[in-house]
Amino acid sequence: MKRKLPLLICTLFLMLITGCKTSKEYLERSNEYKALLDAVKQLGKNNDDEKAIAAIPVLYKQVSENKLKQIEDLNASPDISRYDKILKLYNELQDSYDAIINTPAAFRLVSPVSYATQIFETKQAAADAYYDLGKEELKKPDRKDTKKAFQYFAKTETYIPDYKDAKSLKEQAYDMAVVHVQINPIRDYSYFSNQNWNNGLSYSNDYFQRSLVRDLNNLNQNYYPSKFYTNWDANLNNVPVDYNVDFEVRNIIMPYSPTDYRYKVNRNTQIEIGKDTSGHPVYRTVYATINITRSTMIARADMDVLIRDDTYGQTFRRKTFREEYRWQTERATYTGDSRALNTSDWDMINSTFHQPQRDYLLEELYKKLYPQVKNYLTDAVGW
Repeated sequence: MKRKLPLLICTLFLMLITGCKTSKEYLERSNEYKALLDAVKQLGKNNDDEKAIAAIPVLYKQVSENKLKQIEDLNASPDISRYDKILKLYNELQDSYDAIINTPAAFRLVSPVSYATQIFETKQAAADAYYDLGKEELKKPDRKDTKKAFQYFAKTETYIPDYKDAKSLKEQAYDMAVVHVQINPIRDYSYFSNQNWNNGLSYSNDYFQRSLVRDLNNLNQNYYPSKFYTNWDANLNNVPVDYNVDFEVRNIIMPYSPTDYRYKVNRNTQIEIGKDTSGHPVYRTVYATINITRSTMIARADMDVLIRDDTYGQTFRRKTFREEYRWQTERATYTGDSRALNTSDWDMINSTFHQPQRDYLLEELYKKLYPQVKNYLTDAVGW
């Protein structure tokens, strides 16, 4: 028995050393939470994975202790944003719990704790806090305060949908804080404004204006208290406009005809022309020259976006967007043996040349300008 005791101690020591080495892959990661989930996932695939078996108890202890300490510190903070951070931590603890109890091999190693109750209580506390802040801001007369109230009530609903009367109070705050923005038609100060060549395609001035009104209203109704109108709708409904958005197109470069660049490409290939006396194929090289014409039209324009404050009668934001649309096509003829040509050569040879009209080029310019202008105005609605 005396001989067996040192042997047993040595065996246990070796197991400990081996376990530390095998778990090193998981324990040395900077993100212990992710390492824990990966180890549990691996153990679900292979119940005998030594690295995962050694790492899971250590990682779960570290994850639990560290995240609970962070939650304790956050609970001592007066910052209202602490609730989002606390919920994130509790959700990660709960994810760890769910992963372990759904993996029998991992469940045998540790006894995880469920944080479902804490998650529910944190959501309730967060909804209470944001709701109370919203009611306080709603009592104040300034628009910036009612805007805060709108945001607080909206935040309340992210924690608990249909919380008390948060929805109706949010609507009330929205009506008190809403900014009415008039989107005016594009004004063209270029040479082309008097040329009558624009046939009113889908991205004409009128469509550009109406599309912005529609898209901005859809984007912002759930985030910022703002409503957008065309000048016609604002006048028709006697809307008390707070801001006007003007668009001025300048420096339009619209070519009348394409610029051509001509170049040649030589082709050659081997074709079978028969067989020799032994029955082997005989080849001959055939040649052709492709005469390619590359036609290019480049349209450019600047669009100034001006945001005017009607209350003070001044422009307080202005940005210029510069865009370019390049149209290009290639057509070709050939000389020599047609058998030397490839598929792309024939595509150019058989293509029909259609020069785009200038209103098409303007439409394509508008298509490139539109998302930039829309994003700019979307970001600007925090007025």
